[in-house]
Amino acid sequence: MLQPYTSLNSNLFTKHAGTTLSIDLNAIIANYNYLIQKVKPAHCAAVIKADGYGLGMLPIAKALKKTSCKNFFVAYLDEGIALRSILNQDYNIFILNGLFPRDARPFIKHHLTPVLNDLNQIKIWVQICKEANINYPAAIQFDTGMSRLGLNENDLKILQQKALSPFNPVLIISHLACADEPKHPNNLLQLKKFKFFKKFFPSVTASLSASSGIFLGEAWHFDLTRPGAALYGLNPVPNQKNPMNPVVTLKSKILQIRVIPKNTPIGYGATYISHRPLKLAIIAIGYGDGFSRSLSNKAYVRHVHYPEIPLPIVGKISMDCLCIDISPLSDNTIQLQDEIEIIGPHSPIELIAQNANTIGYEILTSLGNRYHRIYI
Repeated sequence: MLQPYTSLNSNLFTKHAGTTLSIDLNAIIANYNYLIQKVKPAHCAAVIKADGYGLGMLPIAKALKKTSCKNFFVAYLDEGIALRSILNQDYNIFILNGLFPRDARPFIKHHLTPVLNDLNQIKIWVQICKEANINYPAAIQFDTGMSRLGLNENDLKILQQKALSPFNPVLIISHLACADEPKHPNNLLQLKKFKFFKKFFPSVTASLSASSGIFLGEAWHFDLTRPGAALYGLNPVPNQKNPMNPVVTLKSKILQIRVIPKNTPIGYGATYISHRPLKLAIIAIGYGDGFSRSLSNKAYVRHVHYPEIPLPIVGKISMDCLCIDISPLSDNTIQLQDEIEIIGPHSPIELIAQNANTIGYEILTSLGNRYHRIYI
């Protein structure tokens, strides 16, 4: 007799074994070492916000401890506290989104460095440091052309008037808006504006460039670069060969194989009607795993044994599965449980992102926690 279901128990739920996400930590290390050679004599930090771009902040940080990396950037206080649990005070942890008044004391307790983005945050920080009788380090962000976070020229004048004294930042940063377009005029405009801000802090470490900015050239490197996406294998130089090592492989197993006749609807909304008899495979991945519905009837995947043959996704992607047309394989040896490459050497993230009308960053950070994850 069925027992009544009374409550959720996390022990009842496991990662589904149909789909495997492999994350190559050695490739991340190799990518870091490549970038640090490229920016010498500047240094490289590591941006591991958003749970290491969806790949696991703590395993990635542990791997990067094998490199010369001493500076890490995350977005939020909670991320910084978790990261400090595995990084001692020899490592600097910067919190990009600054602080709120209630958060100031945990910054000091966990030796985290806020990136202060407006005068009010600086005022709060100065007050907290006075109360604690300590001049604890902080960074400042300047807005050089994104109209996002950061101080402007009027804010700088107030700082120069010592209205918020004593305050001596250990780092000044800004962020490029168009670094993935090398010829975009904004790159030079932002460089010029950042140099303007920097001259007021001549002895303070300066950082302007993230992944794509590194490839604009030495003038954009300053003292410290902040690669994120490039560490994880995303191409920092669009429309050119990717210089980074691939990090992610995502494979899913075939759940069912079936043959359907001509004029048969497939999936929700009947958005795909077979124009001839088709051989379909249903595979164990869907939008519940971060594989967006916007890829429906657009993207292609590959059988691991026949990677040269693109297999189209047909019909709407469901929450837990999708359909692919395996008719092009015309091989009777295709079996249940065969693996299909979703992301990998023959299915680069950038191509998936293009089909989804988005960027590789979003594809990575959308990958859910339902996969069986393997760190290699």
